[in-house]
Amino acid sequence: MASEFQRRKVAGVFTAMDTDRRGHLIEADFDALAARWTVLRGLEPGTEDHERLRAIMLGWWSSLSAAAADAEHVTLDDVLTVVDVLPTMLDAVSVTADAMFEAIDENRDSHISRAEYRRLIEAWNGRPTDTDEIFARLDLDGDGHISQQEFRSLWTQFWVGDDAAAPGTWVFGRLAEEEST
Repeated sequence: MASEFQRRKVAGVFTAMDTDRRGHLIEADFDALAARWTVLRGLEPGTEDHERLRAIMLGWWSSLSAAAADAEHVTLDDVLTVVDVLPTMLDAVSVTADAMFEAIDENRDSHISRAEYRRLIEAWNGRPTDTDEIFARLDLDGDGHISQQEFRSLWTQFWVGDDAAAPGTWVFGRLAEEEST
């Protein structure tokens, strides 16, 4: 069972996606996230990069809806049920991390830059966001970018971990209670 800390982390991601505040996610929420992200990146519909981002977001929807009590309405508890089994599926977590890394790495240079990370977070939460302090926490070796291996580690810390001090806690930006302080 997810800890209270894990619930808070995942609730932040869930809330960012539930833009209509209906208390559950629907496929359109994943489409909307893909649309925000592709617009921020200036990707035209039908292009390879546009379709790749959309496929990643809709892949998440497919996985979550398949595990949900109601396949058309994914609740926070449904997401947490999936999170509970992720420690036994570390290979799947890594595959998801790699797909996400590929989506964030706009110029395909095998690194996530500060600007690429900022666009991810702004697409995720739908508003301009200062991410410089968070990026510094995520840049594990301090070289000015996030490598694929660093991202895989951070992604795993977020989805599987229960340590508030772990850098991966901030992979989706500040937790909601931190933003208000």
